[in-house]
Amino acid sequence: MTVMMLLALGAAGEGAPTHLDPVRLFLDADIVVQCVLGALVLASVWVWTIIITFSLRMMGLKSKTTAYEGEFWNARDLDAFQKSAKGQQSDLPAAKVVAAALGEWRRSVTGKVDREAARARIAGAMDSVVAAESEALADRLNFLATVGSVAPFVGLFGTVWGIMNSFFQIGQQQNSSLGVVAPGISEALFATAVGLFAAIPAVIAYNRFSHRVNGFEARLQRFADRFHGTLSRELDQL
Repeated sequence: MTVMMLLALGAAGEGAPTHLDPVRLFLDADIVVQCVLGALVLASVWVWTIIITFSLRMMGLKSKTTAYEGEFWNARDLDAFQKSAKGQQSDLPAAKVVAAALGEWRRSVTGKVDREAARARIAGAMDSVVAAESEALADRLNFLATVGSVAPFVGLFGTVWGIMNSFFQIGQQQNSSLGVVAPGISEALFATAVGLFAAIPAVIAYNRFSHRVNGFEARLQRFADRFHGTLSRELDQL
């Protein structure tokens, strides 16, 4: 490339934007692409809302559960402990497991006691609570999985539509120069970028949070198994 060509390209580029302006790309985009971009931005905002709220929730749940378990295993009278913790800690998954186990225990030791049947019923009651609490924790994670899998394709739809619009402009103006097609292609590719911007955090958060929910479920199950062992020994003494 000669010096004259470089000077010509420099003169042609004067006044051109020096960086991408997402707001300008959105405003100049086709209405269909604007709808796609708007939907992806809203999905991204909701994804980050779930990420922040779920992180705070898991942090609080972990600390409260640790405190509850420590107090629970040090308590000598479980009924008195449950009554004292009823107001502040009754919404904890571990407290619900204990409440379900004690409720089934009281029903099982009334009248003639069938130890094996009582053990099975107590274990079933606790397992049911563990499963329900784990499902409740993981409920909002489905949205992260949906955004992670769908957002790239929604962005791709906006890209395809934008490129189709660029080719339409070529046909209308009978001109295939970059000045005609570049804006439309930029807007189209911007839709894919926004789709990835929404999808990547959603996929990472879903994998991370799913692991944390599974870990909490395993912890809750260990607590239930240990308490079941305690109640089983009490049944042997009846």
